[in-house]
Amino acid sequence: MADIFDVVSDSTRREILGILLTRSASTAPELSVSDLVTATQLSQPTVSKQLKVLRDAGLVAVREDGQHRYYRLDTAPLASLGAWLKGFIPAPESFGGTPRRAAEKPVSPSATSSTTEAQSVLPPDLRTVASEAGAVAATAIFRIRESWGDLKVQVRGAAERATSQMRK
Repeated sequence: MADIFDVVSDSTRREILGILLTRSASTAPELSVSDLVTATQLSQPTVSKQLKVLRDAGLVAVREDGQHRYYRLDTAPLASLGAWLKGFIPAPESFGGTPRRAAEKPVSPSATSSTTEAQSVLPPDLRTVASEAGAVAATAIFRIRESWGDLKVQVRGAAERATSQMRK
């Protein structure tokens, strides 16, 4: 698991994965190195270096045709990562339940304080760090949920296309 986290922590590799993900839904899911250079506007050595890291991690597959290499996304490692991460994402109801239940709960005076400082038990320097960490975590959870939804839509579409082609 740590290897995949290290690999996807790099913004250039995430960009390449995103481009390959978009392309994976098409009838021609492979892209050449030069296609990726054009799409990312990075140098060929930089793209090739990042593709090697992605290939070594099993996140992309490569097909060689003469001197050209064509890359496509391999979603299996990402799917297992997504399944693992799903266990850490709280259910929507854990964020306060339904509106009706939230309205029925008694509200204590300290909970209505206009500042988090009045409620915090942390020293001021740690309070700032905790606040920033919370914002980063919330953003990450939002993006994971959004990506997970997009991935489910793409998997359904791919399954429908495969079923349709098998019937022909």
